[in-house]
Amino acid sequence: MALDTPNFSFDFKPGTIQFGRGCIDGLDETLAEKGLERALVVCGRTVGATDAVMGPVKAGLGDRFAGVFDETTPAKTLSTVFDGIERLQAVDADAIVAVGGGSSLDVARGISGLARADRTLADARSEVLESGELTLPADDDAFVPVLTVPTTMAGADFSVAAGLVAETEAGPVEAIPVDTRLMPTALVYDPDLFETTPMDILAASAINGFDKGVEAIYSRFATPVTDATAVRGLRYLRSSLPQLRESTDPDVMERAVAGTLLVQYGVSMPDQYKINVVHAFGHALRNQFGIQQGTAHGVIVPHALELIFAEGGGRPDVLAEGLVTGEEDADTTEAAVVEAVRAVRDGLGLPSRLRDIQGTDESELRAVAQHTAEDAFLEVGPPEFDPTVDDIEATLRDAW
Repeated sequence: MALDTPNFSFDFKPGTIQFGRGCIDGLDETLAEKGLERALVVCGRTVGATDAVMGPVKAGLGDRFAGVFDETTPAKTLSTVFDGIERLQAVDADAIVAVGGGSSLDVARGISGLARADRTLADARSEVLESGELTLPADDDAFVPVLTVPTTMAGADFSVAAGLVAETEAGPVEAIPVDTRLMPTALVYDPDLFETTPMDILAASAINGFDKGVEAIYSRFATPVTDATAVRGLRYLRSSLPQLRESTDPDVMERAVAGTLLVQYGVSMPDQYKINVVHAFGHALRNQFGIQQGTAHGVIVPHALELIFAEGGGRPDVLAEGLVTGEEDADTTEAAVVEAVRAVRDGLGLPSRLRDIQGTDESELRAVAQHTAEDAFLEVGPPEFDPTVDDIEATLRDAW
């Protein structure tokens, strides 16, 4: 049987992956293997004040623990990055351990790429304002190695991008440097640490990570490699996320973490970045209404899938391999996939309608549609997918 994909290249080089309960204990050994002596822990204030997280992290680092920078926020500003650089230099650290969610991981990558670049905050802000870009050093040795210890399931771990924001007189301007040298040196997935995260935060992050697996399959850059990891990851997530809030079975959390790990594999590659349609909707909804992106994803993903399927794309048969359990009451594969996605979303206890999310306004859906249509991620969707602004607005109104 012929593969349903064209010729492809796959040049993905993740850091060392460690998974399992208690694997945080080996942080010092991982640093030693990489020739690293002193690590600065980068996190937000909530994580920094949570003993159930910081205790194991510090114990795992042992004598290689250099200090904590716990000033990251969802804003992910350049000023925070440069404050982190100052702290890194003050404690004479040669490595970063990023702990928490996507914001902390992005800030840590920003510190990694700019700490040895001999640039000021003013220089970086000016470049972003003038060009919308943030240049990273050409020298490989200029990057400070990063180890990631995620505690949410948003899927910002295997990334070669850092979403950062420059605060300027004209307002915030986003820059997303992309460079393979931003890939973490090591990634540590300890389910014990995920269990310390409040469930509302974990659930909203989980749908974001889940969507990466969905989108990896119908991305125009999909490959048999990413199909394999995404399908297996979605199977883990389909069988665990709907139970995540209520179950006390440790296997549920372990499958959820393992699934989150797998669906990211190979997604973040320069010139082949695979997240697409749902994230384009999510960006527009976040920017227009200020709502959390995972919450936006939970509402929009089944409707986005219906729009994609209506145009003959989306590879529903492959999605069904990871999502459809046979319990769905549906006449078509496409409908069964959408029902399975709704089951994951509803099991996580996330909103199912935009109108139920504080801050949304039906009169602004046209503007959201226009922003979605202009989002560069939309172009990474299925080759057949070319919706009009009217199509996108109709999808948003279905989700309203």
